[in-house]
Amino acid sequence: MIFEQLIYNDLGCASYVIGCQGSGEAVVVDPALDTRPLERALEHHKARLVGVIETHTHADHVSGHGILALEQGVPVYVSALAGADHPHTPLADGDAIRLGNVEIVAMHTPGHRPEHLALQVIDHTRADEPWMLLTGDSLFVGDVARPDLAIAGEEGAAGLYRTLHERILELPDGIEVFPGHVAGSLCGKGMSAKPSTTLGFERRFNDMLQPMGEAAFVEAANAGLAPKPPNLARIVDVNRGPFVARPRQPERLAELPADAPLLDVRSTADAVHGLARGAYHVPLGQTGFGTRAGFLLDPDVPVVLIADDEAQAFQAARQLQAIAHFTQRGWFPAAEVRDQVELPPLTVDELIAERGELQIVDVRSEDELPAPLDGARQIPLHDLNAAALDGLDPGRRTAVICQSSQRAGIGAAILAARGFADVHPVLGGGMGSAELQTA
Repeated sequence: MIFEQLIYNDLGCASYVIGCQGSGEAVVVDPALDTRPLERALEHHKARLVGVIETHTHADHVSGHGILALEQGVPVYVSALAGADHPHTPLADGDAIRLGNVEIVAMHTPGHRPEHLALQVIDHTRADEPWMLLTGDSLFVGDVARPDLAIAGEEGAAGLYRTLHERILELPDGIEVFPGHVAGSLCGKGMSAKPSTTLGFERRFNDMLQPMGEAAFVEAANAGLAPKPPNLARIVDVNRGPFVARPRQPERLAELPADAPLLDVRSTADAVHGLARGAYHVPLGQTGFGTRAGFLLDPDVPVVLIADDEAQAFQAARQLQAIAHFTQRGWFPAAEVRDQVELPPLTVDELIAERGELQIVDVRSEDELPAPLDGARQIPLHDLNAAALDGLDPGRRTAVICQSSQRAGIGAAILAARGFADVHPVLGGGMGSAELQTA
């Protein structure tokens, strides 16, 4: 049997290569838009791609099924309930795809989306019962799916409860579970970074699978959900629509245009010492680059990427394309930017020492603990670019803080772009620091 899991770390998405060594045939499940790792895996296994299976219409990333269908001429299998407007072979509950000694059987598992499928994987050389279950966005390691991305959260959670208790939990404990997402995805709220589990382990230790009635499950599944990124509907439309070909990479610009949004993708440690005036900043090296950039950028207005080099710019472009920001105006080397602003960072100790003189903006979500410092203004990062800033003085020395410093540089750049003249991200620590708990 051929089986390989590939994780797209930025969005926490998992893709799979499944096949039979004897027949040399393989399928890909839930491909990321950047199909190169999947293509390398197929080459490594000396396998011939014969199809692509989608567990559902993804709302968080653009699928690579179009690239594989257009370039390799393979069919795309998806539920007939998905409303796909591209050539596809419909899959229904109980339908099977045979690859030599390996069989993949579809299970209709609605909840996250009405069309959702889980996939039982059977290796007939071992046994005629399922060895693995690809749960897509129904059951994760340590969590269950988010229910509010396709329909009302209460309706989605009720469907998910029935899926889990009447379908998935009816299977044996020994089945290995491989989910469609790991930590870093917006499709759940407490999932583990561990890439797999067993059904028996989840039955015992997953909080959302513990005995509770449907009403309690629905309430728990809809509690504490992260804000929906603004491009979710766009991504669904793309994944349902005509096949998307392999996107082109941005060209290097000879000069920095004055009429385009700018996005600096370097590390925060570099960007704060010379940010192009008016630029946004989201560090490419942090997980969630695409999600955070999606809250800032208009996908219909091509952005100019400011990067250390071509490789960094190309990787940033791929991750923007994965959230349906398909076209970038170009890229420009950070070293050649002339009109710059400085965002000198503060340490936690410096923040404590200067606290009485500073205007402090806390960019964490409102439910994050500990509570903001006395006098701090809390504006969640995903709201900061459009938020009313009444009560804040753009001319006053301003510190931007978050839980651990990963969001502080992003927030500081937003405030600088909105006209704040003296902005300082708190780096090297944040509200989670022990020093602030005793200050």
